[in-house]
Amino acid sequence: MIESLEDALIRAQHLVRDPRQVRRIVVSGKRRSHTPLYTRIDIRPVEIKKVLHFQLVGHDGKRDITKNLSVQDFSLATLLDDGYGNLLIETLDEELNLRVTKSGQAQISVRKVAKSVEEAEEAQVELSHDRKKVRFIDESEPILQALGISDHHGKVKPSRSDKYVQVNEFLKVIDHVVKYIGTAPKVVDLGCGNAYLTFAAHQFMRRKGLKPHTYGVDSREESREHNLSIAREVKLDSEMEFVASSISEFPHKDVELSLALHACDTASDDAIAWAIESKSKVILIAPCCHHDIQKQIGSSSHKAPDSWAIAARHGILRERIGDILTDSIRAQVLRIFGYETDVIEFIASEHTPRNLMIRAIYKGRTATTADLEELDSIIQQWNIRPRILDLLASPLSLQRRNASS
Repeated sequence: MIESLEDALIRAQHLVRDPRQVRRIVVSGKRRSHTPLYTRIDIRPVEIKKVLHFQLVGHDGKRDITKNLSVQDFSLATLLDDGYGNLLIETLDEELNLRVTKSGQAQISVRKVAKSVEEAEEAQVELSHDRKKVRFIDESEPILQALGISDHHGKVKPSRSDKYVQVNEFLKVIDHVVKYIGTAPKVVDLGCGNAYLTFAAHQFMRRKGLKPHTYGVDSREESREHNLSIAREVKLDSEMEFVASSISEFPHKDVELSLALHACDTASDDAIAWAIESKSKVILIAPCCHHDIQKQIGSSSHKAPDSWAIAARHGILRERIGDILTDSIRAQVLRIFGYETDVIEFIASEHTPRNLMIRAIYKGRTATTADLEELDSIIQQWNIRPRILDLLASPLSLQRRNASS
């Protein structure tokens, strides 16, 4: 939506009228012909001597400058007057994104924040002035030093700070699901690459008192050798195995936790199929690229559903539609196989653009005819053939027979 910048800022200011409802505010970017003082300002509410303030932390690339403003003195319009081009506001219930256009107007979008019942009950804003960051793995952990995330003093390297944030946000998801995987879980990371998150998850579970045994699977022999050397360095080689294999050729095992983090394109489908057929109790999939269905709906012979024609004729929108179709179908397939499934953003987009995760926990739910009809309907409407249907053709046929009986 395009509207005047003045009107948009009035709306944005109204959204932050109650600091207790504000999770965070981010001011960033720059407008044409402007040079703001900071590259970015992070803002959150704090309580100082029982009085609410907004705490502003400006980043100039070398150091952080902190300033506390009273609620009455806090003005979004004043901040954007310094030449910033983007504004993000996250409250407990809404998210507002504002971008100042070249013409000086505001392109604005507002969406409701979807929360589970559990999340809604626990939702609250941390107002402590000296808020302690929740860290699921300490930066001095030897495994992080071996992986090159922390230096020999046990401090995160500035160039690896995004990776450290990503690790902690991923471990937050692991912390949510450990109650479903038992005390001695078998864990497999399908397409583990250099295994940053594999090692972090393994060590986190050990610190939680679990006794995991982890398999890291990657098609490249050099990845296997690199990861095995790290495991030996931190004396985890008796608990972690690394295999050079494609996902589809890796033998099925009884596992409690299956991971596939940024497996490219249909490799995520291979991982989901492997995990389902291995009866994994928990499956965490963070997809990467989505070329398969993007190519199918982008071919010259393909015809989009009439209601989507105006969107599908634009290349960039068609790619995003392909992303949504791919992951919606994956989530529905997991649901059909008895998993309680949701799609979440597991890390803020400024740390990695690949931030979507499909989280599936096996609950033994029986698929219904309606579940299968929903899957069939979207496939028929778009005239596509997702790879995951071919990988699970026989098990899906069984689900259909059971649902109709």
